[in-house]
Amino acid sequence: MSETARISVVIPCFNAEKYIAAAIRSVLAQDWPDLEIVVVDDGSSDGSAELVRDSFPGVRLVRQENRGVAAARNNGISCAR
Repeated sequence: MSETARISVVIPCFNAEKYIAAAIRSVLAQDWPDLEIVVVDDGSSDGSAELVRDSFPGVRLVRQENRGVAAARNNGISCAR
């Protein structure tokens, strides 16, 4: 019997309110049985974080001051289970 690995998907986000929901839905549409989604809000000022928090309660939201996409990605990786 083989076990299925858990996959963590890290999505860096900066002022992506127009696109973040589509990105999350795309991940949720995958058929992998054990997915974890971590969205790292990199200091957005457009409501991106609030949209994720309110519309996707199963998604882990991490907020940080704006430090760039690489720092957001690294932070998300460190928060992944």
